Amino acid sequence: MFQPSAIGVALSAIALTLQSAALAQDSRAQFMSFEAAQPILEAMSASLPAGLRAGRLDSARWAQWLKTADAQVRHRLDAGEEDTLTNLLRFGVTFTKEYRIDDEYFARYGESTLVGSFAEHRAHDLIQALAAPGTNTGFIEMRALLERHGFPLKTAADRVAAKRYLLNNMARMHKEFLQAKEQVKSNRFQMFQERGISLDSNLWPDYDLDLQLGRMAAQGMLKPGSVRRVAIVGPGLDFVNKQEGVDFYPPQSVQPFALLDSLLRLGLANANADGGAGAGAIEIHTLDISSLVNAHLAAARKNAAAGRSYTVQLPWLAGGRWSDEFRTQFTDYWKALGSRIGEPVAPIPVPEALSGIETRAVRVRPAMVGCVNPVDMNIVYQVLPVAPGERFDLIVGTNIFLYYGAFEQSLARSNIAAMLNAGGYLLSNDKLAEGAASGLELVMTTDIPMTEAPVMTDSIFCYRQRH
Repeated sequence: MFQPSAIGVALSAIALTLQSAALAQDSRAQFMSFEAAQPILEAMSASLPAGLRAGRLDSARWAQWLKTADAQVRHRLDAGEEDTLTNLLRFGVTFTKEYRIDDEYFARYGESTLVGSFAEHRAHDLIQALAAPGTNTGFIEMRALLERHGFPLKTAADRVAAKRYLLNNMARMHKEFLQAKEQVKSNRFQMFQERGISLDSNLWPDYDLDLQLGRMAAQGMLKPGSVRRVAIVGPGLDFVNKQEGVDFYPPQSVQPFALLDSLLRLGLANANADGGAGAGAIEIHTLDISSLVNAHLAAARKNAAAGRSYTVQLPWLAGGRWSDEFRTQFTDYWKALGSRIGEPVAPIPVPEALSGIETRAVRVRPAMVGCVNPVDMNIVYQVLPVAPGERFDLIVGTNIFLYYGAFEQSLARSNIAAMLNAGGYLLSNDKLAEGAASGLELVMTTDIPMTEAPVMTDSIFCYRQRH
């Protein structure tokens, strides 16, 4: 068990304080200027959002539209939380003994009385659990969501109404589920532009990024120690993991630490001798619109300054229908994950109701946690005013841009380009729209086959800043 010395704790706290002061100058996001947006507005004049079409468009009108659009996007987080609640209803095992509603069952929801019975019983059990959440952080947040929507769960009538709300959300998500299955055939890269923005995450993108970074290092695209400043757009806050839907661990953010571990293991980034932040050491900024994500990471950073570590749980569906090659390679990655930033610890046990899931846990050292700096920012409409010498070497955004249409993706692409060093890279598993020139060019695509029949493939798209 890692126990930092008093001197080590003091040094880490001093390093974090100095780093925070240095970051204060570039931690305030600014709305995209009218001048920066003009090339996109002109190139996409025939397909602009309704609020930008009629009348003369000038900087004042653009600024007002940005603030409205930003507020609308942030409001979509509430619908995303509803999706998390529905995933909890479908998959959770800590509050019920009823059958889980996997994708095969979910496709039949509304038609099968059996699946309907599963949903009814699970909704009843979940309401009972949320009425008395105890110290379960995720359940407390889901209870707060219900209360914000007018379901205080104090009376029998409250609970009946809340159950109806849960099942209505289930029906809505079922419709979106069927639509997404069809849309993925035509446009998988903008398939969620009408949906709520979810915070749930899983390990697949982190594995994909690790493969991509290894390939870039092998080809000399990234030099040893060359990655000093990194931004992660939407790092996620995993509670009911969207891939397996497990709910037996508290909310956590894994991607900042998984990416940090990969960069250090591949020799692409450096940490100081004490394993922490400072001159020449890697800095990771997380850019997110969610107050939950930002508060969670800010609390982790504050705890790190006081010498407290951060533990991540790493469950994965080892018994899934993976190809032999994917299973072998992912298992190797999973077993090594965290080796450069922390120490393995006993994980939270997997409940008996979950079959095929293996898990492990890593306690991330405080100095490593201190490398992560949360920033409240909407990448579509905002940019960090970083000086040329302090721009990012690498920006990562996974499962983010598919929530936006072509116009919004083009704005995000321009904002990212403005924050990258010349020769810097953007890595995403969403292919960005080609709405207008931005300085970013697609230079590599890495496809990762995951299953054989039916074939499921994930991809990483690598963009380079030309200017």
